[in-house]
Amino acid sequence: MSSVVRSVVCREFAPLDRLVIEQKPAPELFPGCVRVDVSACGVNFVDALFVQGKYQIKPPVPFVPGMEIVGRVTEVAPDVEGIALGQRVFANVGLGGFASQAMVAAKRCMTLPDTLSDGQAATFMQSYLTAWFALVERARVEAGRWLLVLGAGSGVGLAAVDVGRALGLRVIAVASTEEKRRFASERGAEATIDSTLPADQIKELAKSLSGGAVDYLYDPVGGEVGETCLRALGDDGQYLVIGFVAGIPKLPANQVLLRRITGVDWGGWAGKNPDRNNALLAEVMKLIARGELRPVEPLTYPLERAADALRDLEDRKVAGKIALIP
Repeated sequence: MSSVVRSVVCREFAPLDRLVIEQKPAPELFPGCVRVDVSACGVNFVDALFVQGKYQIKPPVPFVPGMEIVGRVTEVAPDVEGIALGQRVFANVGLGGFASQAMVAAKRCMTLPDTLSDGQAATFMQSYLTAWFALVERARVEAGRWLLVLGAGSGVGLAAVDVGRALGLRVIAVASTEEKRRFASERGAEATIDSTLPADQIKELAKSLSGGAVDYLYDPVGGEVGETCLRALGDDGQYLVIGFVAGIPKLPANQVLLRRITGVDWGGWAGKNPDRNNALLAEVMKLIARGELRPVEPLTYPLERAADALRDLEDRKVAGKIALIP
């Protein structure tokens, strides 16, 4: 076990380049916890919001960002049972993941199927559980219907494509590059649309491809394209609000009247419903183990380039997911 921990630290809410790398002695292990040597940590859009003070929840500074980790257990508290030294685990730690080592509550640790690499395991949870929660818990989708996914080249968008296909939906994926559209097609998108087209053209193509209207709109993008594609929904179609990468859309009341607007806050729901979230996670893990869901292999950056990783994610330069490798 290393006695020194390297971490990415946010000392103030500021631009991404103000993040610093610090080394500190490893703290004493708390009861009920295990120590994990981190092999990969997922990088999510929300991490960039946390660091810049743009998220609705602002943790006390200084803090270490990063929520999804994978690694090997190197120490187990005396009161912990069922976890062995050397065991490969993943966990959602909330904060503290951008580090070479993490102290994790044993109850948060889960074993991994051999079908997942470290990178895949460190980057699937937020995206896939958001997609599953949105489509199954919130929308209660019906197989055979049409799903339009905006931002389909991002991690959360690709997960929605993958989950939608697994649920029997007919998926149209909107993404900005040929590589991103290829990823979406590989995960089951029946058709793809170039997101660099004018928003009204995207809407019309979606309507044409679906035979007149789509049934569900999965929107982690927002902005003009989200507002316009609301009109691609048929009467009583469901608009799933995931996020606002391109800004908060202005939704016209006459369009809202004809459709259902559903907010999707998986993180908030999971915190209030841990048992139901564990069941949701177990269902997703079962489908991954059977090969019915296929998380993308992420692009990797060293820990020292955390700011670059977050910036490239914010600028939508990356197809799929990013993981930091300590």
